[in-house]
Amino acid sequence: MAGTLEIRIDDLRPFAGGHEFGNAGAYERLTGRVLFAVDPLAPAQADVVDLRKAARDRDGMVRFEADFMILKPASGGNRRVFFDYGNRGHKRALQFFNDAPHTNDPLTLDQAGNGFLMRRGYAVAWLAWEGDILPGDGRMVLDVPVATDDGAPIAGRVRTEIIVDLPWGSTMPLSGRVAAHSYPVACRDQSDAVLTRRRYPYDTPEVIPDSDWDFAQEVHGAGAESGAPERAVVPADSFIHYQAGFEPGWIYELIYTARDPKVMGLGHVAVRDFVSFLKYQGGDANPLAGISKAYGWGRSQTGRCLRDFVYRGYNADAAGRQVFDGVMPHVAGAGRKWLNQRFASPIVSGGQQYEDHFNIADSFPFSYAWSADHLTGREDAILKRPETDPLVFHTQTSTEYWVRRGSLVHTDTSGHDLPQPETVRVYCWSSSQHSANPLLKTPVKGIGQNFSNTVATSMLFRALVDAMDRWATDGTRPPDSRVPTRADGTLVEYPRWRRQFPAIPGVTPLAEPNALPLLDFGPEADKGILREPPVIVHGRNDPDGGPGLRYTVLVPSVDQDGNDIPGVRAPMVSAPLGTYTGWNPRARGYGHGAQWKFEGSYIPFPDTPAERAATGDPRLSIMERYPDWHAYVAAITLAARELVVAGLLLEEDVERCAAAAQRWNPARHVIGMLIA
Repeated sequence: MAGTLEIRIDDLRPFAGGHEFGNAGAYERLTGRVLFAVDPLAPAQADVVDLRKAARDRDGMVRFEADFMILKPASGGNRRVFFDYGNRGHKRALQFFNDAPHTNDPLTLDQAGNGFLMRRGYAVAWLAWEGDILPGDGRMVLDVPVATDDGAPIAGRVRTEIIVDLPWGSTMPLSGRVAAHSYPVACRDQSDAVLTRRRYPYDTPEVIPDSDWDFAQEVHGAGAESGAPERAVVPADSFIHYQAGFEPGWIYELIYTARDPKVMGLGHVAVRDFVSFLKYQGGDANPLAGISKAYGWGRSQTGRCLRDFVYRGYNADAAGRQVFDGVMPHVAGAGRKWLNQRFASPIVSGGQQYEDHFNIADSFPFSYAWSADHLTGREDAILKRPETDPLVFHTQTSTEYWVRRGSLVHTDTSGHDLPQPETVRVYCWSSSQHSANPLLKTPVKGIGQNFSNTVATSMLFRALVDAMDRWATDGTRPPDSRVPTRADGTLVEYPRWRRQFPAIPGVTPLAEPNALPLLDFGPEADKGILREPPVIVHGRNDPDGGPGLRYTVLVPSVDQDGNDIPGVRAPMVSAPLGTYTGWNPRARGYGHGAQWKFEGSYIPFPDTPAERAATGDPRLSIMERYPDWHAYVAAITLAARELVVAGLLLEEDVERCAAAAQRWNPARHVIGMLIA
């Protein structure tokens, strides 16, 4: 027996006040815990790092638990489960598929948004899969065991980056994230720990003296007698105290010896066994008994997790049955590996240009198709088990090409076009950014040089859900992949892109896309035990101190406005009111010039010909494109209808696009008084 699973329902109540969602009717909400027990010696989970070092019960099983939530039709439904991996403990599916406000406690009709997933009859399920998430703000928590050597603590090197966007106090969890578990220090003696800071990833680190920091925590409270505020610094195994305080514009890096690694790879086992149970288990123990199809969606971090889940063979359950019929990793870029290793920190982002640049998350193979790594000679693919591999919709925005090495999803490591399996579709959502809030109220500018990208894309999610279900149910072919390619000249090297991008006054383009260096994490990396920090692999003619050997990362070509040419153009991109990019450089004082996390840019067009002439802007003004906002709405509507014909937009979303465009779509654009 590979394992057992019990679903414990702690709360069951009507969802959305009993509202009936079309033919699917009313919904119920179930919450509780899933209790897992797995055999650490069984082949089904043999690759879970340190599983055999976890404590066992009297039956020889390893036990762990996870929060779950299910929204299910009270009766009927479409006999399909839509599984949202959740991002860092947060529920996201209703936000992006239903245009609902984000909440970790969905219960009301308002929190159902437009009701899309419910109107289609899906049961929507969430399960905690990430073992480093701490309780709070409704986050979902997975409790996994700690690995030991026959009861003795295991120690190892851990590397943490601390980057703040605003001046921070003196205390930070060793994980670098308030919401994440920190691996405690093996010993608070600083002799084998080092804290450094540097401006940019490849700068020589500046060592911060031991006298300036300690493994400690600053606490605050009222004095016992006077009641006046008091502070104290107390030793702490899971916190760092830096007297000067952490400042923006620096990459702080802490390397120390930690203890008590968690068996994080059980996150894959949890999802596999939970979804398999929902899909195949009959009887009253299964709240969704009778499900015939299961689809999985992961966004960003969980898109990476979903790709790794499939790559490692977890889409086959312990009995060899297919788990997900289809998967939809979104904005994962080329990321995959990083969960199943000793001292894993799942909350950490994939390697970006500035943050966490030297993360193991982007490791070969990058593509679903079989290919060779030209730097190491390895051959591999994400899809290599045709009996159980799912259908795949891989979607990514312009940001992934700039920040998350997205071109490697559909090229080989040298940058040549790589045809994908017939069971895969890859869609580039042109000129949009990593995170696109469906309920944006107004354009905002944070620590980037430009407004954040405002392109709306949630309507594309809805069309792809229907397309995936048709594909998995009766074999109806979905729309062909839409990505930039070398063959048609729309996937280009940075110098060529730089020549294409217009010289917009006051706008400094990103210096280059996020390079992917070849990193050596040590001889035991394949066993999940990483050397920290990794070594940058250099070629024969490559001097030390530089970026080392690199995989080829390419970006989409752009038109005269600076908007992406290839891919799926959302209506706002087909009928633009500005330039929308996948990049947004950091402002001065915050890592000036480097990419700001996953943010893209919105750079408004000049309002009028006079403004265009006064500023020297090469782009046509808004008034030269659309004589009034009615013409703009007509252009948006036409673009939406063209996507309907292509199978990439639902008819119901045409009206939504047109309604949002009224009076120049003020929730997403900055328009001058002359034409407002």
